[in-house]
Amino acid sequence: ITCPGVVLKDKQELYLSVFVLGKYKKTECVPAVFPLFFQERLLFEKAFANIVDPGDLVKLLEFDTAVLELIQLVPPVGKVLATYEENTRDFLFPDPKLTHGRRGLEREILMKRSPFFTGIAPKLRFSTTSLISDSLLSLGRSHIQ
Repeated sequence: ITCPGVVLKDKQELYLSVFVLGKYKKTECVPAVFPLFFQERLLFEKAFANIVDPGDLVKLLEFDTAVLELIQLVPPVGKVLATYEENTRDFLFPDPKLTHGRRGLEREILMKRSPFFTGIAPKLRFSTTSLISDSLLSLGRSHIQ
């Protein structure tokens, strides 16, 4: 996460909270100095029962929301500094406006600043990889995972 020229008033560590496919995960904490480097892979898995048509899966993902939050560990519960929200379909399968990096396809998004955050909006650089596979349930019904 980059944010040129911004110095945080509070010095407590920060982490990135990610909510995708109904599951919440967070990164390890990093020092409160930009740029912030989160060198982690977060894995989200979900089984969609009774879905056999990929088009139906796309429709479900359009109604789901992916949420990313930059949170600083300011007592008592932490302070949300910036957020990003997008429907899960577009988050996982973006338009082809991507740059090729050494590690594959990378994206850059601007997060929305909270009232607690002074300065320009933070820019998050990340990549996603999605795998959709067919599998059989123990009851013999098929679904897409």
